[in-house]
Amino acid sequence: MKKSLLIAFVLLCAGSANAQTLKEGEMPTLPPFPEIPEKKPIGSVKLADINTFAEVKLDIPITEGPFKPTWESIEANYPGSSEWLREAKFGFWVHFGPQAAGESGDWYARNLYKEQDGHEANRNHVKRYGHPSEIGYKDVLKDWNPTKLDPEYLTKLYQKAGARFLMIQGVHHDNYDLWNSKYHPWNSLNIGPKRDLLREWADACRKYDMHYGVTFHHEYTWWWWQTAFGSDSKGDKAGVPYDGNLTLEDGKGKWWEGYDPRLLYGIDLREYESVDACAHTGWSPPKDGIFWRHLDYCKWYATQWTLRMMDVVANYDPDFIYTDGTKQGPFCGNGTGTGYKCNAMQTVMADYYNRQLKKKGKVDAFSIIKFRDTTNGAVNTAEFDFPDTINAVQPWIREAPVGDWFYAPGFTYDSGSMIRFVIEAISRDGNAALNIPMLPDGSIEDACVTMLEEVGEWMSINGEAVYGSKAWKKIGEGETTKKGTLKKLPGGKLGENHKNFKFNAQDIRFTVGKNGSLYAFCMALPNGGDAVKVYSLAKSEGKKVKSVKLLGSKAKLKWKQTNECLTIECPTSLPCKTSIVFKID
Repeated sequence: MKKSLLIAFVLLCAGSANAQTLKEGEMPTLPPFPEIPEKKPIGSVKLADINTFAEVKLDIPITEGPFKPTWESIEANYPGSSEWLREAKFGFWVHFGPQAAGESGDWYARNLYKEQDGHEANRNHVKRYGHPSEIGYKDVLKDWNPTKLDPEYLTKLYQKAGARFLMIQGVHHDNYDLWNSKYHPWNSLNIGPKRDLLREWADACRKYDMHYGVTFHHEYTWWWWQTAFGSDSKGDKAGVPYDGNLTLEDGKGKWWEGYDPRLLYGIDLREYESVDACAHTGWSPPKDGIFWRHLDYCKWYATQWTLRMMDVVANYDPDFIYTDGTKQGPFCGNGTGTGYKCNAMQTVMADYYNRQLKKKGKVDAFSIIKFRDTTNGAVNTAEFDFPDTINAVQPWIREAPVGDWFYAPGFTYDSGSMIRFVIEAISRDGNAALNIPMLPDGSIEDACVTMLEEVGEWMSINGEAVYGSKAWKKIGEGETTKKGTLKKLPGGKLGENHKNFKFNAQDIRFTVGKNGSLYAFCMALPNGGDAVKVYSLAKSEGKKVKSVKLLGSKAKLKWKQTNECLTIECPTSLPCKTSIVFKID
């Protein structure tokens, strides 16, 4: 067979995969939980090679339409990036759930079982709740009740702070669904607050015309939760299994009777060579591969993962969906996708986009796949750091938390750090999303409210340089590193080091607004009356400056363009406390 015909045949087969479709109002059925093989000794089983393991095509019916559960079909049919994201530029993460109850920062649910590592979360949990062999994370879920969580109030506050979209956490790695979940009993309607938290957020966003998406982090769960299958290495409880080892039968007569712990914690997979090591080090198993002795469970797990996302798409109508990870997509067999290889992500996306077509007549939604290479139909995102060059190839979001992804005492609330984070993102042609830490009861601290109000004041003055903007021909100018790249805001969660990071008024970033004007952001305030020099706008660069204005100021500026630079004399009174922005035509 000729090569061209062979390629066409492969694509035709791929496009017809998963031909089953759903009837109007119908949702697929989740198969029963499979039999699990007897455990083998920890670390005794090698992972199967991902390169010789063929990708499994999940037999899940999806909404009828042109999108099929293959990358080829998605790329061919997706109409292009959503224009509203280009317009929005700035949003907030609602990265909130029961892990805030531990007041121990990110990954509390996993870290509370890390006695061997002397983790602070373990010490906090034992002090607050009890020993994890007796009172584990399932019991935290029962008691968690964020009585002060008010999505409508917070949505209005975030909108006032300048946000044009929200990212709402649907489920974190802890495997607890924050909605009325059809396919997962460990959810916020059944256990804990007895509230459909996602519905409350979705209703608030629709009421205030706020775009919103739902984030899903449960691909990690099966290796992330392996700490719950261990036990203390010393002390009175040495060798006593943690509650991840409990069975459905153990729940008889207990508060959690009828709730299978395996549906929360998963199953013990520490027999695979790198899974137990991952429980104590790193972000994912250090070796890639397939859980080959548990293929029935792998397929069931990936199917449930898929159906939970399809449930949200069908019933909450988000503007976008988000999957966490470090590789090309969930269940890719390596990195955070270690364990299985299947078309779960493509299935979700195909169903999502077909639903959009049926309901709206067009696809104006997108799927965020963290760190994925450029793919039509997907938006890229990453945490913390910024690229050293402009990235205009595809839409992307840079994300970071203020303090941490989940609450802990002593966070630094600084509006300047947030504003500079947004500037760093948009000057590189990206978008920014920042997490606001909520206390266990769903409230936010007074200092956090003040910070948001200050960000809102800055946005109200300088929004025309932000919303709908795109990168100029260069990011900016100013002090450079030893590598010759622009000095930039440091990576990591926003804290004291960001507040104290030193920029000066000659550290400048650029954007181009929807109106075609060039905007120059000073990353630090000049003194009133000082001159700011913009070397990228020298006459020798070939652009003639016609006018210069300072956003938020009525002062008539004195400025001069020479072959060396554009020199702007600042007025004695400046309109902002963090960064001023010049509008240049």
